[in-house]
Formats: sequence, C-alpha cells, structure tokens
Amino acid sequence: MSDAVKLALVDHCAVIIIDAPPVNALSAAVRRGIFESVQAANADAAVRAIVMTCAGRTFIAGADITEFGKPPQPPALNEVITAIESCSKPVIAAIHGTALGGGLELALGCHFRVAVKDAKLGLPEVKLGLLPGAGGTQRLPRAVGPEFGVRMIVTGEPIGAPEALEHGLIDEIVESQADGAIAFARKLVAEQRPLLLLRNDDSKLVAAKADRSLFAAAAAAATKKNRGLNAPLACAEAVSWTLDTPFDEALKKEREAFLKLVADDQAKAQRHAFFAEREAVKVRDVADGVKPRPVGRVAIIGAGTMGGGIAMSFANAGIPVTLIETGEEQLTRGLGTMRKNWDATAARGGIPADEPAKRMALIDGKVGLENVRDADLVIEAVFETMAIKKAVFTAIDANARPGAVLATNTSYLDINEIAAVTRRPQDVLGMHFFSPANIMKLCEVVRAKQTAPDALLTATTLAKRIGKTPVVVGVCHGFVGNRMLAVRGLQGEALLKSGALPEEVDAVLTRFGFSMGPFAMGDLAGLDIGWRSRQDRGIRWDIADAICEAGRLGQKTSKGYYRYEPGSRAPIPDPKVEQLIDATCKRLGLTRRTIGDQEVLERMIYPMINEGARILEEKIAARPGDIDVIWLYGYGWPIHRGGPMFYADLVGLRTIVERLEFYARSLNEPALKPTALLGRLADEGATFASLNTEKTRG
Repeated sequence: MSDAVKLALVDHCAVIIIDAPPVNALSAAVRRGIFESVQAANADAAVRAIVMTCAGRTFIAGADITEFGKPPQPPALNEVITAIESCSKPVIAAIHGTALGGGLELALGCHFRVAVKDAKLGLPEVKLGLLPGAGGTQRLPRAVGPEFGVRMIVTGEPIGAPEALEHGLIDEIVESQADGAIAFARKLVAEQRPLLLLRNDDSKLVAAKADRSLFAAAAAAATKKNRGLNAPLACAEAVSWTLDTPFDEALKKEREAFLKLVADDQAKAQRHAFFAEREAVKVRDVADGVKPRPVGRVAIIGAGTMGGGIAMSFANAGIPVTLIETGEEQLTRGLGTMRKNWDATAARGGIPADEPAKRMALIDGKVGLENVRDADLVIEAVFETMAIKKAVFTAIDANARPGAVLATNTSYLDINEIAAVTRRPQDVLGMHFFSPANIMKLCEVVRAKQTAPDALLTATTLAKRIGKTPVVVGVCHGFVGNRMLAVRGLQGEALLKSGALPEEVDAVLTRFGFSMGPFAMGDLAGLDIGWRSRQDRGIRWDIADAICEAGRLGQKTSKGYYRYEPGSRAPIPDPKVEQLIDATCKRLGLTRRTIGDQEVLERMIYPMINEGARILEEKIAARPGDIDVIWLYGYGWPIHRGGPMFYADLVGLRTIVERLEFYARSLNEPALKPTALLGRLADEGATFASLNTEKTRG
C-alpha cells in the first residue's frame, strides 16, 4: 500500500483511509494506494463492504496540482474508478469537507455516497479551462439529471450536502463521515441492496431524451455568461452525449475533449491564473518566523461607498468593525446603505434571512476619529486628496493604540509621504480595495519604505481572511493597476486623436474579452473623477477634457463619450461626440484617419505590457504573475487571456517589441519605446514567465 493510503478492517467493513495532507489530492501515490486497497478488500473473504474516507479536514479536493504539465503516472484515475465499479462488494464514498474535481469523479464511481451536512461537492474543472476528464460529464448527469448536471459542470460551482441529497448525488447525510458510512454499509449488507452503477443507470435521462428542448434550455442558461470561453461550451456538449452516445464511447470522447482543452491557450491562461493567484499571496523579503499581529477589531474611517464596502467585507467574515464618520448624517446614510445591500442579498437568497441583522450587529457606528483607539487595524477611506489624508493620519496617530496597523485605501497617492506625518511609519501601509469593495476580490497591499514586516503580514493575512486576494506592491503613483490603467487611458485618448471613435475602441476590447470598453467604463464611473485628478496635477487631455467641459460627465449626466436614454445604462454612440472630437483635432492641427482593429488592440494593450515591464524593473511588483492577478481580479481582464504579462508571452515578446518600436516612430511617441527589460527578454528569446525563479515564502 501507499504511505498516503491505509486499509483497516472494522467489523467486516474495509475502511480505506486517504491521508495526504493538506487536501488529500489525487497524486499518483494516492491513486495507486486506492487501487491496491480496493483490489485487496475485494479479494478478502472477510470483507462485506468497503468505505472510502479521508483523514484531515476534507475529502479529496481534486487533482494534485504539482503534477500539472508532467508526464502522467499510472494508474490513471479512470483505471481506479473502473476498479471500484468492478468491485463485487458495495463501495461507499464517505464525504466531508469538499469533494471536488477528481475527488467527486472518484465518488461517482462508487456504488453509494454519503456526506456530512456541511460537505460541498462539485466539478470546478471549467474554471481551469477544462472539463472533467474521468467520467464526470457522464456520471454526474446520471446522478442528478442532465439539466442540473450541465449547470453544475458548466458553472463549476459546488453544492452543499442537502442540495446534493435532494438531487440524488448522495444517498444519505451522516453525522460522522467514517462512522456514518460504516453504519450505512452495514445497512446495505443487511438489506442485500443491489450495487448501483451510475454508468448503467439512465433513469434520470429519460425526460431529456424524450424532449431535447429541456436539456437545450438548461445548457443555454448555463453557458450564457461565458462569452468567448471554450471550456463551458465543451462541457455542455459533453453532457449532451449522455442523451445519445453509449457510455464507453462517451468516455472516449470526453477524454479527447479534455486533451484538446488542455492544449488550448485558454486553458493555459486559466491554469496560469490559478497558480499566479497562489504565488501572489506569498510575501517576498520577509524573514522566516515573522508572525502577523493579532487583529480582533478593525476601524474604518469613512462610511461612503468605499468605506462601507470595506466594512461589509470585514463583517461578512465575522470581524467587528468600528465605522467612523465626521457627522451623524453621513454615518446614518452609510449604515443604511449597508443594511440595504445586505437585505437585497438576502432577498435574492444569497445569504440567510437573519444574516443582515447579524452582520449589522458587528458594525459599531461612531462620529469622531478618537474612536480608533480600540482597533488593531485602522483603514482610512476618505477623499483622494493628500492634504485630507495627512490630516486624518495625524489624528489617527494621536489616537490609535500602540502597535495598531494603520492603512490607507488610497488609489494613487504616495504612502511614504502619508506615513511621514506619523510617529510610527513602521505601522503604515496601503490596503487598496477595489469598488465595490464588498464584492471585488483584489486588495493591493502597498509596502511603504518603512513598513514593518509583521505589519505587512498582518495586512495580507487579514485580506485573505476576508476573502480577498492580496498582492504586495511598492510605492509609486497609482501602484500597479492604476499606473497601467493610466497608460491605457493615454492610448485611448491618442487613438481618438488618430481617428478612432469611442465605440470602435470599446468594441475591440469587448471582443478581446473585457466586459466593458474603457470609454463606457469611464462613463459609468464618472468622467469628472479623472478630469479633477488631471486638473490637480496640471495635466490636460485635450479630447477627454473637452468632453467634460461640454458638460458630458458620463451616465450621471446622461451623456459622456456616449449618450444614455432616461433610466438606461446602455451606451448609445452619439454623433455630437464625433463632432466634438473632430473640432478638437482641427483646432490642434491634427488629421484623423481610419484605424484598423488590430492597431486599436496593439495600442491599447502593448503599452500596458511595456509599463508592466517597467514596474518589474523598478521592483514595484515582485512577479509578472502578480501583475496578472491584479488585472484579472481588479480590472476585469478576461480570464481566458491570463493577464497582460501572460498574454505578452503568448503573443511573443519579440513581436511586442517590434510593434512598440513601430508605433514610437510612426506616432512620434518616445514613451512607447520598449523598456530595457522587455527588450532584453525579447533579444534572449525569453518570456516574462522565465523571471519566476526567486524563492518566496507564504
């Protein structure tokens, strides 16, 4: 037997115990151990039933990610499942924690399944650009019906044990996975219940076979939000084979589809995102042994949209919050908005009906900055003006307890300058949340010049605790995400001067995979925000400023780069915008021309990649993958494109260098010249991924 798998005999019941921490992943050793254990138990005359269970906090949570990209080692998971199905004695999967991916596929190969009440079951392969490759697309629909099965497989979202029981995915909910499964096994033996093989059970396919529209409607609903993605469509097609393809033939087709997706650039991008997210949370240059500071209460200054969203994030995780405002009116309004948001979520069934009251009970609204005194972490979320930030941090410094971590939610400003007004710069850092903060996954954790290592770990640890993906970045204007966004904004402005229209630029980027183009996004956010920021810095963007000067501030004024019908958020191209652009260019002596889609794409994306390279040169970001994670989770970069730096490697750095050099010359824009790092990597035939060699610590 494998060291990761043990076999015990409990009163004529063979118990296979998988013990491969932390998540009992299906490594070659685990697969081999299960295979050998099943065969041994089946051959033992003293064994009447077999229970498969896992030690630790979870059932098998999926494949062993360390084996990704390596030659497969026998036995394959399909071989293990075949051995289980061929067993002459009942095999019961005893599920706790999560049964995901290959773990659930293994359980589907068992004759019966039981689970504890808080277990989760799902097939999330689609999130890696794949489909279940060990029979999941054929067995799960036979367990739960093809309509519900296609939803589970296409979305990749797990379901809880009660829902699994309702749909027939499990046979019973038990108090304890091992003891409950053994008791269930005894009952099976006593009743001489026949073995159930999902591969032979088409009973739940009958209705959809008789009326294919039932499945077609379910598949269409499941795939409608997956524009541009290959895997969801492949998943839906594979599930459809349950209706017209013999089981063994369908398994072969499933395997072929799986191998095709594995080699697809989209799956490579999604696997990159998976690993990049796990690397991003590892903080470099922090000595072993450094521990985060304990945090029992958080104070948040500002109850507006951002501050309220941050407060909700902490309350969602059960962490008490002191929410501080300058006046009762602002505080009451902020608290009311939070309650309204939670009530709406409860009304949609997103949280239990009693949760809004429980979460509001964790929010203690106060007026006055002196109320930071009991907090272990203070987060400032006030106006994006340096003078205001400094005044607030001076007051925080005077009132916060010693050792409290002091964080600013600034999107752009110099945190070293903010820290300098305090007597404890070692406690000051940035925690840049993204709006809406209670929804968006990213948190840029900004390490200032004097930020203490334990303060930094406190911020990253707490961000993970509230469900965010923290990425540590350095201090510069706009940090990583907004710094690159500013470059894209400049190129958008330049494209309008060259001859493109807002709707043409937006169309190219939405076809690339963004949910919204930059000009529609600007209208949504409000064009006055960027306009005011440019005025503060003495910068002029001729067309963008002319749009604002014409009173076109975006959706709030029903007109910006687009016009909007009353009560509608749908952008409508406006001839008046084209006239305004033409007039501005004529005044500047510029001649506009027809711009092709490829030029739009290259000018909007390649300068961002170049800026990403500059960020890496300056060590503002530790890894190319960190930049990708920031853009994936903070700015809506399409997951199937993997992030800007991954996309650069896919295109080829030599190509990007040549196109940037071309645009720098033809547009007379020296700022578009490739950075030294980008040029060097291109000359070496290397990639951004090749930079990922330094050690990290988690």
